[in-house]
Amino acid sequence: MTPFRFDGRRVVVAGGSRGIGRAIALAFAEAGAAVSICARGAEALEATRADMAAFGGIAHAGSCDLSDLDAIARYIPAAAAAMGGIDILINNATGYGRSDDEASWEASLNVDLMAVVRASREALPFLEKSDAAAIVNIASGAGINPAVRNAAYGASKAAVIHYTKTQAATLMKKGIRVNCIAPGSVEFPGGSWEKRKTDAPELYNRILNAIPAGRLGRPEEIAPVVLFFASSLAGWVTAQVVQVNGGQGFGR
Repeated sequence: MTPFRFDGRRVVVAGGSRGIGRAIALAFAEAGAAVSICARGAEALEATRADMAAFGGIAHAGSCDLSDLDAIARYIPAAAAAMGGIDILINNATGYGRSDDEASWEASLNVDLMAVVRASREALPFLEKSDAAAIVNIASGAGINPAVRNAAYGASKAAVIHYTKTQAATLMKKGIRVNCIAPGSVEFPGGSWEKRKTDAPELYNRILNAIPAGRLGRPEEIAPVVLFFASSLAGWVTAQVVQVNGGQGFGR
């Protein structure tokens, strides 16, 4: 149950069909918002849309490859048309480049960074018409601390953190607040950490043992922080980066 209410607000979650994005979308829907989500996988997209619709509000979903500028330019106006505008944009997608090769750098830069830039740009004309506009970018703890295993992913998320602050400085005069969440390692069905628990137990246990909370996070623990940043309770909060990580990176 969420303590926030977003009745009458219109929310876009870019990358909203699985994991953290799904939890965010469902939390907004539960709080009374109209919600549009996009992703590439049709099955997960429709399942999440149906779960959002169960809360009784507008639940829109659009297939969108967030590495594709033209696809984003089609999706954002379609989402706005379905909901009658956009008040809140959540940039959550990741290409998750795991290596230090060209393909990983291209995937991370195109999705983790440029999807934030492009979706924000496309949503801006709608956000400017809102009386309570907010953008929340989802980065990662890997963008704050060195990411030895996934340099491209970490560098792209670091760029998202920097861009968040630039957006905030640029858009506050338009009444648009911009903040950022940097989650730690989060586990959910079908996610990378669930797979590593079986495929790479040594790595999984090393990460687990480095988290003072004694466990990996859950998507449902990231969503309330996102809702706070998007809510009127954070009306004078902008350009902030909050780590939600159970103490990960601070020893145990």
